[in-house]
Amino acid sequence: MSALKSVISRFKGKKILVIGDLILDRHIQGTVSRISPEAPVPVVLQRGEHSYAPGGAANVAQNLRSLQARVTLVGRVGRDAEGKELVDVLQKKKISTGGIFVDPQIPTIVKTRIMAQHQQVLRLDREKIMDEPDPKFLKKVFGYLKKNFYRYDAVVISDYGKGMICRELIEETCALAHQKDKILTVDPKVGHFSYYRGVTSITPNRNEAENAIRNIKVTHNSRRKLPLTSDRLKSLNEIEKAGKQLVKFLDLQSLLITLSEQGMYLFEKGKKPRHIPTRAQGVFDVTGAGDTVIAVFTLSLAAGATKLQAADLANYAAGIVVAQMGAVTVDPRQLLRAVKKV
Repeated sequence: MSALKSVISRFKGKKILVIGDLILDRHIQGTVSRISPEAPVPVVLQRGEHSYAPGGAANVAQNLRSLQARVTLVGRVGRDAEGKELVDVLQKKKISTGGIFVDPQIPTIVKTRIMAQHQQVLRLDREKIMDEPDPKFLKKVFGYLKKNFYRYDAVVISDYGKGMICRELIEETCALAHQKDKILTVDPKVGHFSYYRGVTSITPNRNEAENAIRNIKVTHNSRRKLPLTSDRLKSLNEIEKAGKQLVKFLDLQSLLITLSEQGMYLFEKGKKPRHIPTRAQGVFDVTGAGDTVIAVFTLSLAAGATKLQAADLANYAAGIVVAQMGAVTVDPRQLLRAVKKV
């Protein structure tokens, strides 16, 4: 326990770079008292003004900032009012936006959630997904990374599969991380698993790990196959076997698979896998839990934690956020209280 407290005490001021898909979350609150005469849908009467919050990789940055890290975001927004709104929201939270660039080929990604009586009635998404970013945009990103990479204690790639993260960007980031000896973690997207070879760690949930195994087995060339006969991760034995093979196949330092009510499973190169039981007292909403896990895990490593200590702290943090509604963040005091309870 004292070791975990010591890690938390070193969070403040650590410099973390977050690269990924930026999303603006818009929330509209209202009430429902009748069904529309025009169609069998509820009529939501809006109450008050709508609100905005950072989503996607921006929520990872928000989690890190809540833990008192110094955070810089690298990503893209459209040339629109929503892009300006997202940058404004981030700046108010004291998150550096120096690495956010305007990409005129896409609109800012917006997820609008309409809520009534504490229930989500509708989610409306606005996005334009391209397979890869425009080369001119990537050139700006590469220039920023090469100039500033040395400043950071750790780097997070938050891959939501919205077109920002591509093979070329990951390879460039990974090369810089190896060159500068930096921690590089990834919150992965299924179709991109083969891109992440050689990073410090990836943090998939059970479903992402299962789908990644299927994807790798179908798409990878015959000379280097993943030696797994099953892509179902039901039992801890199946999870352990798959985790070992993924670490070897992707040449990872570690792999942290989150398992909801079953906790987490940590795999480290050359070490025995460790199952970490859940700390959650109750699960009400898993929204944003993955963002919290990658934020706490990475920041803990930057603060000098072992990978097991980092996973343990991420587990405590996940237990806090899933017990609340919506995408919430954790601060150091909450994390300390959770650790002290044990």
